[in-house]
Amino acid sequence: MPDTPAKPVLVTGASGALGKVVTKALGALGWTLALTDIAPFPEALPAGATFTRADLNDGVAILRLAEGCGTIIHLGGVSAEQPFETVIGPNIRGLYHIYEAARREKARVVFASSNHSIGFHERAESIGADTQFLPDGYYGLSKAYGELMGRLYWFKHGVENVNVRIGSAFPEPTNARMLATWLSYPDFARLMQRCVLAPKVGCCVVWGASKNAKMTWWRDDARAAVGWAPEDSADGFAGQLAGKVSGDPVEERYMGGAFCSMEYSRGAPAPADLFGNSNE
Repeated sequence: MPDTPAKPVLVTGASGALGKVVTKALGALGWTLALTDIAPFPEALPAGATFTRADLNDGVAILRLAEGCGTIIHLGGVSAEQPFETVIGPNIRGLYHIYEAARREKARVVFASSNHSIGFHERAESIGADTQFLPDGYYGLSKAYGELMGRLYWFKHGVENVNVRIGSAFPEPTNARMLATWLSYPDFARLMQRCVLAPKVGCCVVWGASKNAKMTWWRDDARAAVGWAPEDSADGFAGQLAGKVSGDPVEERYMGGAFCSMEYSRGAPAPADLFGNSNE
């Protein structure tokens, strides 16, 4: 299996935390990278990389950036919970521009989805890649929409895509929740590498978390298909983080954590069984 893609890779959101991780890791491998973000790139570019400032809302700019690229690693857009009008442009319209560019170039899309697309699942659940979407806010809703767009473009246009449901990608886990959801930067970089180089991916979901004992997301995802297995683990932080909880019953009940409690206005908790009414 080749260790360098035949065509350049377009990375959106390159100036963000994960964009910089990917740029550094793939650049060190000698890959040809086309980088873009609405913000300037804050570091020196690696050899073989170019950077262009662009807005995801600008479809023409995205088409031009994607010319000749074999894969689009799409990390761009609003990356936290924001009002709907803030999210809709980059995360929904912008994603459409990404997929139109991929369709034209016959390129693969590696989409930075999120655990917030399934955030209202109970933390005690063990869920598979085919679980129903339960977004915990407008950001999570945009990620669920993004995965559905990937399905549309795969079945209708043959655009391959990997939807990586990122857990908590930080240098280190910082609270008890992240003992389950943490994704180390090196694991993330290796995952992006495999998503690009895998011979075939179709339309699939990979849970983006390191090898954490508390993780309950692994069932039926496409880690094996893309050739990735996490190497790092949050387990070594358990002693210092096990008691680091918020005290907010909504935040601590659901997989999405603090995003679930933002603007939460129910008078009583939702039923544990989605179709039941025992707690109504």
